[in-house]
Amino acid sequence: MIRGITDSVKHLLIINVIMFIGTIAIQNGVPFRTWFALYFPENDLFQPWQIFTHMFMHGGFMHILFNMFALWMFGTAVETQLGSKKFLFLYLSAGLGAVLFQLGFYYFNYIPVHTELIASGLTDSQIIEMFTSNETVGNISPNQLALLKEAYPTYNAAMVGASGCIMGILAAFGMMNPEAKLMLIFLPIPIKAKYFIPGIILLDIISAISGQSFFSPSNTAYMAHVGGALTGFLIMWYWKRTQFNKNRWDR
Repeated sequence: MIRGITDSVKHLLIINVIMFIGTIAIQNGVPFRTWFALYFPENDLFQPWQIFTHMFMHGGFMHILFNMFALWMFGTAVETQLGSKKFLFLYLSAGLGAVLFQLGFYYFNYIPVHTELIASGLTDSQIIEMFTSNETVGNISPNQLALLKEAYPTYNAAMVGASGCIMGILAAFGMMNPEAKLMLIFLPIPIKAKYFIPGIILLDIISAISGQSFFSPSNTAYMAHVGGALTGFLIMWYWKRTQFNKNRWDR
């Protein structure tokens, strides 16, 4: 173990950095984003492996910097307390929980609009063609155009980043260290983890519903944060509940 970094965290940092270097070095990132970002499943660019690969992709230098800093700071503490096997299970499970929540949120917004477009007389192939080309096909009414504009961002959404995984780790850290004091970089006021982490999750929920960004960029997948944190919380709750069970999975 490198001083101050546990083994699993170290390897996750390396993988994320390698993927980021590949993204910025190869054809302006187009192939990496096409192959490894997570696209909306209705989009032809979606591939099953993207459910995992997007967790190691990042959209820019500040994105990877903040995520990797959080991974080092909280991940090292969590892995030290849980061990590598349980830490990796928690990390990847939180990433999958983030996918489930974010895609569920996408579908929640997309399906009613798509249904209304079909009811208005458009065919599914016409809708997909317009979403893919970003150009109208045939005679489109103002109402249809408004619906197309509403659903277009969801259809073409591409999700990248380890934020969902890290939110799961952050939730685990808070459950194991509820009295630890944490601070936002731009709000240097120490707040106990048991209040700080639920507060961050609440802001993510408000941002997802209202579209109002508080601390993150406007294109942040807020429900992915919520899904990752909730998954981390549920896993830790189960482990704490069964910690004295001689038949638990990790003995």
